[in-house]
Amino acid sequence: MKSKLQNLSMWIILSGILVAADRWTKSLAVLFLQNREPVVVIPGVFELLYSENRGAAFGVMQGRQMVFLVIAAVVLAVSFYAMWNLPDFSKKRYHWLKICICMITAGAVGNMIDRIACGYVVDFLYVALIDFPVFNVADICVTCAAFLLVALMMFYYTDEELEVLHFSKCGGK
Repeated sequence: MKSKLQNLSMWIILSGILVAADRWTKSLAVLFLQNREPVVVIPGVFELLYSENRGAAFGVMQGRQMVFLVIAAVVLAVSFYAMWNLPDFSKKRYHWLKICICMITAGAVGNMIDRIACGYVVDFLYVALIDFPVFNVADICVTCAAFLLVALMMFYYTDEELEVLHFSKCGGK
């Protein structure tokens, strides 16, 4: 039980730090970028550009806030389940997986707060070089964690090591 509470504490603390970073940067974007011209950091490459996204990634599903809130709730539930079932901190092999879960949680919560409070997500980072959609710190957390998770699942963890996360194991523990 102690290891489960340690996992949950770490999940809450690390996710909380990342959510705070997301909230802080978004508040700076509102304060310094809203209703202003973009700030060109590297000409033709990178800009700080205020944007309100009422959809998902790349602006799809505009105005479907309830769908995004349900998805965020599912992400939180699955993250809680995973952190509860992962081995304790003495098993360092699982640290990267725990970090990914925290990053995904932070991304979901950071954007969920925007959706509830404003009805849209504040984005402000723009890679002009490739005309990439405007994004934010929460998006970075989710994207980096997703790529890292894929790499971990393909090259680092064995199927046996990930059995602790299988739902079918719930009743048989």
